[in-house]
Amino acid sequence: MDVIPTELRQLRACLVCSLIKTFEQFVRDGCDNCEPFLMMRNDSERVQEATSNNFNGMIGAMDNESSWVCKWQKINKKVPGCYAISVTGSLPSDLISELRSMKVTYHPSMRDRSKPQ
Repeated sequence: MDVIPTELRQLRACLVCSLIKTFEQFVRDGCDNCEPFLMMRNDSERVQEATSNNFNGMIGAMDNESSWVCKWQKINKKVPGCYAISVTGSLPSDLISELRSMKVTYHPSMRDRSKPQ
């Protein structure tokens, strides 16, 4: 599975869906959940903006649809893989504007535990 991190160094989590991969995997393949609108593939600068290396916990999810943990973390509609429980950081304002113009809903506080909810 290309979604599973290939090593434990340089892990990053997507700021939109919290999928965890290595920096190189995000550059090579983009985010398996968010690629249609984040367009990280082959763009290391976009990977830097749309992912964070500051995250807590890791969930290995294989059967996302029936897992109560996946439902609790709101990843039950996402691809199987490794997900962060919480991610610190948010997308830059220009990228948030791009998402809004594409009618993509972004909830910065859903995974970001750096700010009070």
